[in-house]
Amino acid sequence: MRRLAADVVVVGGGSTGAGVVRDAAMRGYTAVLVDRSDLAQGTTGRFHGLLHSGGRYVVSDPGSATECARENAVLSRIQAPAIERTGGLFVSVPGDDPGYGDRFLAGAAATGVPAREIPVAEALRREPRLNRGISRAIEVEDASVDGWQLVWGAVNSARAYGAKVLTYHPVTRIDIADGRVRAVHCHDQRRDEEVVIECAFVLNCAGPWAGRITDLAGLPPVPVIPGRGIMIALNHRVVNTVVNRLIYPTDGDILVPVHTVSVIGTTDVKESDPDHLPIPAAEVQQMLDAGERLIPGFRRARAVHAWAGSRPLIRDDRVAADDTRHMSRGMAVVDHLTRDGVAGLLTIGGGKLTTYRLMAEHIVDAMGDQRGERRPCRTADEEIPYAEGSRHYVVTHRLADREADRLDDQIVCECELMSRRMFTDLLHREPLATLDDLRRQLRLGMGPCQGGFCAGRAAGIAVTERVVDAERATGLLRLFLKNRWIGLWPILYGAQVRQTALDHWLYAGTLDIEHLPTPDQEVVR
Repeated sequence: MRRLAADVVVVGGGSTGAGVVRDAAMRGYTAVLVDRSDLAQGTTGRFHGLLHSGGRYVVSDPGSATECARENAVLSRIQAPAIERTGGLFVSVPGDDPGYGDRFLAGAAATGVPAREIPVAEALRREPRLNRGISRAIEVEDASVDGWQLVWGAVNSARAYGAKVLTYHPVTRIDIADGRVRAVHCHDQRRDEEVVIECAFVLNCAGPWAGRITDLAGLPPVPVIPGRGIMIALNHRVVNTVVNRLIYPTDGDILVPVHTVSVIGTTDVKESDPDHLPIPAAEVQQMLDAGERLIPGFRRARAVHAWAGSRPLIRDDRVAADDTRHMSRGMAVVDHLTRDGVAGLLTIGGGKLTTYRLMAEHIVDAMGDQRGERRPCRTADEEIPYAEGSRHYVVTHRLADREADRLDDQIVCECELMSRRMFTDLLHREPLATLDDLRRQLRLGMGPCQGGFCAGRAAGIAVTERVVDAERATGLLRLFLKNRWIGLWPILYGAQVRQTALDHWLYAGTLDIEHLPTPDQEVVR
């Protein structure tokens, strides 16, 4: 058993938890973040890539609109390399109520969301594939954000301030004695070791899983309702600007350019288990139909991956319990001293990835209030350093690097222009990582082939670098392909069937992956 001590333990390694551990560390608290898997593997890694301008909520949720507008500007300043300033358009397609645009503009003015109506001809000039029948277009400050880069930037900043980050450390128990938190028990899955962290505070940032954490403290569940949404990535950017329907928020009304692909989303359905999120065929067709309304010919592009994420929505008594679409996206902090008589435990829910820094500020402020002190928050003022510098990324952000080193460094993933050195540098820093863990930082296998060509190369390089043996490399490769398959089977039609068949022939035929030597125990993490 290993023992640690800290002022605060942050549970959950998504955007909120990353923001919280950074904020706490910057205020001088000793902080430890724990997560049951890798960073940003839950809700944060399963969204549509939109950095909200606030426009989506100017009518439906004015408070969230204002928060998004303010935090959009903050994040664009402090985490520029994780953000592409694509800009955004809200457009009325045939059949939409053209009068909604007036409500939208009035709402934008009232909530402080920058918005400007532009001529339809100008919108079509910017995005020539847009439906030629659009009747109105409003320009907003939407952007595209790499959620993984956002989280890793915040976590690396937290580490620089002394925080510890323990991934693959699921919480097994929270000790409470004399009405307050005393310790958090975790299990280090990689070393098969129990870890006890003595602490005065636990900040529960587990999102849709927050109720499970309060259960481990012997407390009633918090009112977090998982709202499932599915998204689909296309094999190229059909737009270079975020495009939204100019209507009250509904399913399939956002199209986001994210790195080399475009993402259409999303549905909103209440679920009971955030670990088991279906991708129904009917909802896949619904997303494709929605894309067709925005971009005629949308269905002719190849869908390369589908996924589902779960929003951590706080129960809203103004709407039905299963009506997650109309629940507020606003954040809320649950003080368990007030609710349950237990000091040292706070839970946060709601919010958006766009407001993750503000959510962190709120819950760390609440911790300070319970401690009887208020240390100032500095997270909005200090830029997070990135190796790439401080500029916003663009879709060609890796092209110049590959042009410079193409004669000296092998390209392993052509779709995402990931070089061998990029892969091996991270591999040596994180030798226990799976290929999926590395994917989240490097975008390995995220392009049109979905790992069909690059995954085998990566596994082979891991062996030649003597980081893993051949048996473990085979296990890692099989796990990687299994996880890619989860997002492929819901969209197997047309050209994607041919691509999937080719990948299968490569691995099952040429490499005979099912009969290669594997570890005694299958790799699962």
